[in-house]
Amino acid sequence: MRSLNITTQLAVIVPVGAMLIAFDSSTWWEAAVLLVGVVAAMVSVVRWAQDTISAVALPCLGVSAAVWVFGVLVAESPTAFYSITIVGPLIVPQLPRHRIAAAAGLSAFVGVVGAARLLVSDGDAGPTLFQYSLVPTGVTVFTLGFMFANQAFYNLMAELEEAREHEAELAVARERIRFASDLHDIQGHTLHVVKLKTALAEKLVRADATRAEEELREIHALVGDTIKQTKELAYAQRRLNLAGELENAKNLFEAAGIRVRIVREAEVTGPAGELLGQVLRETTTNILRHAQAEQVRITLSASGITIVNDGARGQTPPELRGLSTLRDRLAGEGGELTVVRADGEFVTAAAFPSGVAR
Repeated sequence: MRSLNITTQLAVIVPVGAMLIAFDSSTWWEAAVLLVGVVAAMVSVVRWAQDTISAVALPCLGVSAAVWVFGVLVAESPTAFYSITIVGPLIVPQLPRHRIAAAAGLSAFVGVVGAARLLVSDGDAGPTLFQYSLVPTGVTVFTLGFMFANQAFYNLMAELEEAREHEAELAVARERIRFASDLHDIQGHTLHVVKLKTALAEKLVRADATRAEEELREIHALVGDTIKQTKELAYAQRRLNLAGELENAKNLFEAAGIRVRIVREAEVTGPAGELLGQVLRETTTNILRHAQAEQVRITLSASGITIVNDGARGQTPPELRGLSTLRDRLAGEGGELTVVRADGEFVTAAAFPSGVAR
């Protein structure tokens, strides 16, 4: 982009500058001085496109100003302002402060130096002022206005690019949080269930070896299924099945000696079903970890899912980070997640007010 910017601007500046030198200089040394001004303009354009014009601002501006003074007082060259009307407008909008004052000062300098032609000219004042003062000042003001607008455009583009970068960073952060949440759902749930079943198998190993072997086989199958789900998560292929999660929750509660009742008022599929499956899985893990429940009631309706357990103990509920993350995810899909403790019961409800059976 910078190379294109430099090429397109120099493609205009160099031919125009060469033409003005050819038509507006009567001796070789006058042409040489005007050429120095064009070179200063070229250097300024290149360094401006490279965003390093501040390093050459003073020498280029001094050279172009001297060329304009030379053109007015010595060479009788009304187009000697060419270089300063390129260099000045490139520098002024880049200043950190006092840009308006600098723009006014530059325009005044061009106009006053041009008016100084009256001191060495015997011609009519009107045409001389028009040719040496009014036209150069007008060109300077116009170019300054254009470059200020150009600078504002570049600043806006830079802000948009920065905003896009921030948005990309936020998207990456959100994806990492989502991945961590899903990984927590899989690994955390499995580890707690394995812990439960291992403790049960340990109790049964002498009293009921056959049942203990069955529990160990279930642990083996559960670990294998978790490995599979982790791979699916890594390759973005994981999909939760709400019906499967209901059956899994029922088996886990029964294995833990908790009575469970499932009421299916409606079937939910699609993305909403996956979210509700995540809520059910997280809530099941929380009940097994934190509650001393004897009975769990799961109600699936067209608007969501409600899980009630009678294991609420103490005055303050435990911190449930997994549900907090799911609350944000449901909110992003137009749903809401509520967790309420009342009359010895702990109620977790995920609902889509507009209905999820769609």
